[in-house]
Amino acid sequence: VSQSRYHAGDIGTIFRITIKDGDSIVDVSNVDSKTIYLQKPDSSTLTKAASYYTDGTDGIIQYTTESGDLDQAGTWQIQAKIDFGTDVFNTNIDKFKVLRNLV
Repeated sequence: VSQSRYHAGDIGTIFRITIKDGDSIVDVSNVDSKTIYLQKPDSSTLTKAASYYTDGTDGIIQYTTESGDLDQAGTWQIQAKIDFGTDVFNTNIDKFKVLRNLV
């Protein structure tokens, strides 16, 4: 997750994850499914279908937040799951902060 400033209530925030095996980028263009998990500060989890940033050969998947997604200020966690049908891979867990608003 590239570092940026996220605020509670933001809509249209794009989270991009590059899928790697060690230092090598993984071609994910032919996966059965790609999922991004967003864990909130209260430990509840959003499960979101990811899309490709380009065509998947670059290993990058993404999710764009919708209304109600970033509904809590605090430390969040993000992880991707890639299902190749016979093999399933999970990425490392990253953390990011969602800042509160005055109103």
